[in-house]
Order: sequence, then structure tokens, then C-alpha cells
Amino acid sequence: MFRYGAGSVMIKRWKVAVAAAVLGWAGSGLAQPSSTPYGMDDFARVPKFDAHVHANVDHPAFLEQARQDGFELMSINVDYPDFPSIADQHAVAIALAKADPARLHWAATFSMDDFGKPGWADRVNAGLAEAKSEGARAVKIWKNVGMIEKDADGRLIMLDHPGLSPVAEQVRSLGLVLIGHQGEPHNCWLPLDQMTTDNDREYFRNHPQYHMYLHPDQPSYDDQIATRDRFVAAHPGLRFVGAHMGSLEYDVDRLGAFLDRFPDATVDLAARMSQVQYQSLRDREKVRGFFIRYQDRLLYGTDLTVNPDTEPAEFRAAAHAVWTADWRYLATDGVQRVDTLDADVPGLALPREVIDKVYYRNAVRVFGTASRN
Repeated sequence: MFRYGAGSVMIKRWKVAVAAAVLGWAGSGLAQPSSTPYGMDDFARVPKFDAHVHANVDHPAFLEQARQDGFELMSINVDYPDFPSIADQHAVAIALAKADPARLHWAATFSMDDFGKPGWADRVNAGLAEAKSEGARAVKIWKNVGMIEKDADGRLIMLDHPGLSPVAEQVRSLGLVLIGHQGEPHNCWLPLDQMTTDNDREYFRNHPQYHMYLHPDQPSYDDQIATRDRFVAAHPGLRFVGAHMGSLEYDVDRLGAFLDRFPDATVDLAARMSQVQYQSLRDREKVRGFFIRYQDRLLYGTDLTVNPDTEPAEFRAAAHAVWTADWRYLATDGVQRVDTLDADVPGLALPREVIDKVYYRNAVRVFGTASRN
């Protein structure tokens, strides 16, 4: 079956009943843009880039739907036990990129096995150099760093561990992007009944090992964020993408402060749209203003995943529905039912120039892919 990938939840937004409505600009508090916002009929023709997917099977379904809907893809390898092995993910990425190099781009990853033993960093760095020669655009470091992996003394390996510095410097020297997923949504540190979205509630109910409310002996949310920030500060010149809105999805003000502090960083929106919508239901213009202010720093992404048990036709329908639902929310003023919030959510109707950046131009710039524009 299809699902959102690592650190996320199966969100069947493709079942959502969508009802269009016109909201207008009256009382928006923001200047009307110079151009009319995009509509749903613009979706297929505007170039788009999903900067966070997981194509883990050498099957054409993902590429076929991406062609139909006008997307390029960044397929991200992850050191995640529920995915195929790193070697298998790597082989699939190369095969799919060979099949459609203008549309499928990929990010490598590395194993934490034997971390701290002699030669670990050298082996990892050699593997990253080889991955770049094979076409990798980025490297992913997952939440197992900071939440799962332990050193020889039984202590959690945090992102700012000195043993990871040589790898970060290798990523920088190779001119690759480091995609970092550290921590979890803020909801992860709350009891289930206090979480703001049903998708988080479902994920952490099904993955109690990652539900930090149940593990008070583990690092706090603020510990995770502070560690990530120390790491980014310690590696100037490293191009860093904070996956899943940098785990600051619950507060656009706090995310804006992160982007202000680290002007070379960007974040993707993967699997966090419902948290954005939760905020826009309470203050639409604040959220809309955030997207306009940080229009150069945001990458559209979904976390859509194809695994060996995925049914291709079901996946294609689901991917199309997710992509069109997100477009309706970001690009138009239409209203749609969002089941994870049990609410009707008005769209942001972002200006066309903002949509063009968030959906395409920023990813082309960050990952160094050849623009089709």
C-alpha cells in the first residue's frame, strides 16, 4: 500500500471530499498581488518539484504519475528499518534516474553501523564520494541520530557528536546538500489526546518507540532542536535542508526565527501540511504572510513512498490526490475538507511568484538540477 515515508504516517488524504469556494481578498491585511493566483486548471501545466519522496522500488508508477502531473522528484534514501536496505534503495535510485534523468533526482544516505570504530568515517566518506559520482544530489541523515543510535557507552549519538563532523565536512566539500531529519513533530512530546492532528496521533499510536511522551528519560523536544541548531552553526557553508519543516512545523514564528538565524538553510514541507493548516485555520493571514516572507527558503514536498508492497494503481491515484489537494491549499482560495483536522480549510491563494518558487525554482537552486523552464 502507499504511505507517507519515514517519520510520518499513512495519511489517506486521497479520500478527502474537496469542495471549492471563493474567499476573496477583503480584509486580508496584505497587499493584493500583482497577478491573479493560480487556479486548479493551472495545476498540470505549471512545473513542480516534490523535494521529498521515497521511490524504493524499480517500478514506473511514480515516474508515470510525476510525468502526468508535471513533477520532478527528489527520491531520498534513508537508514530506516521499515524500508528496503540502503543498498537496495541506492540501486533503485540509480535505475530510476537512468530511466528519466531530467525528472528523477536522488539523495544518498549512510549506515550508522560501527560508528565510533576505526575507519568508520573514512568508509562513509568514500561511499558518499562514489554516490556523487553516480549522480546523487544530496545526503540524508535520519532521526535515528538523536533518537535511536547509541555509542559504545550506551549514550545516544546526537547530531553534534564530534564523530559526525568529518561526514558533514565531506558533504560540504563534495558540494552536496545535507537533508536532516532530527527530532519529530512537536506533538511527539504530547499525550495522544493533546496532539493537534489526527495523522500524528495515528502515527505515534502505532509507533510508540518514537512517541517521546512515553520516554521522559530521552532528550526533550527543545534538546533535539538545540542540538540541530548547534550542528548547523558549527558547519558554515554546509547547505542544509531541514526535512519536515525542520521539526518546527507547529509554529511558523519559530520556524521563521530558525530561517533568520541560518540564512543558508531551507526546509521542506514534507508530511507537515496538516500542521500548517492547523495554524492557518486560526490565523490564515499570519501563515500566508510566512510563506510570502520566506518564499525563497521553502521547498514543496510530500513524503510519498513506494515500497515493495505498494499497489501501483492505488499509489498513482493517491499521489495525484495528495498533490492536487496541496495545490488547492497553497495556490488557490478553495476550501477543502481535511480529515486529519476534521475541518474545512480555506486555501492560502499565494501569489504566483511565490508558488513558482516554493513548488519549483527553490528546489532547482538548492539541489542544482537543470531547470526545465
